[in-house]
Amino acid sequence: MNKQESMLKTLKEGRILVGDGAWGTFIYQKGLKAGECPESWNLSRPEDVQDVAAKYIAAGADMVETNSFGGSRFKLEAYGLAEQTFEINQAAAHLSKKAAGNKWVLGSVGPTGKMLLMGDVNETELYEAFKEQAKALEAGGADLICVETMSALDEAEIAVKAARENTGCAIICTFTFSKTLQNTYRTMMGVSPQEAATTAIKAGADIIGSNCGNGAEGMLEIVKEFRLHFPEIPLMVQANAGMPTNIDGKDVFPETPEHMAAFINPLIEAGVNIIGGCCGTTPAHISQIKQVVNQYNESLKV
Repeated sequence: MNKQESMLKTLKEGRILVGDGAWGTFIYQKGLKAGECPESWNLSRPEDVQDVAAKYIAAGADMVETNSFGGSRFKLEAYGLAEQTFEINQAAAHLSKKAAGNKWVLGSVGPTGKMLLMGDVNETELYEAFKEQAKALEAGGADLICVETMSALDEAEIAVKAARENTGCAIICTFTFSKTLQNTYRTMMGVSPQEAATTAIKAGADIIGSNCGNGAEGMLEIVKEFRLHFPEIPLMVQANAGMPTNIDGKDVFPETPEHMAAFINPLIEAGVNIIGGCCGTTPAHISQIKQVVNQYNESLKV
């Protein structure tokens, strides 16, 4: 059994797994300058990138992502790094794998910033960009490809298909939702959780979910909607540490590790299988989440 199959088997058995937390915030704290490409650090400052992954593993994460969220050719082109796309993504996975040991590595694939609807790019170009990134992440040692923070159905579908058809990795696909004036949750492109899940699963996603855009409490309603329509597929949630406020020019996230941990059992009861963090979360948040999850997993043995 390979590692991606072992994760799916673990989830099927009912055990809850813990993801990692924010990467961008951590890298900025290490000295990333405004306008500098975070993914370039995979080549220029590999020790610092590996240290982020190592800190989350030490905090109790069962899996760690890669420093490749903006690693598509389209994103890297803005920094003059398009021709190093494969090298940068392969290095991202390699560094996380070195830190992860026997834990799982999730190759992070974020939006390209290009919109099919606006004619910025065509389907073939988008597919080829995601294919290139996914293959590089697999070559570096990623066990799963995590297509994340999606808002457009067409882009998510193409990203999942590109990873499914060109790698042997299991696929995660998560969307970002916000609450509307009608008290429903939609992505920036107006996509509902049901629509998002339907498209991702049809494209080949093994795990679906939501990240960013909400604190842990806000994720509860989204999880419930996912579970209403899809009771069996594994769900992953990576909540922000609350919604940020700008203080002296800096985004400050209000939820402490203890505050976030208070919502973990309700999320588990609602049907979440993997729980991690997004913007504003730290190793301290992951450590608190791990404590709650450990208690739940131990109760399964009784």
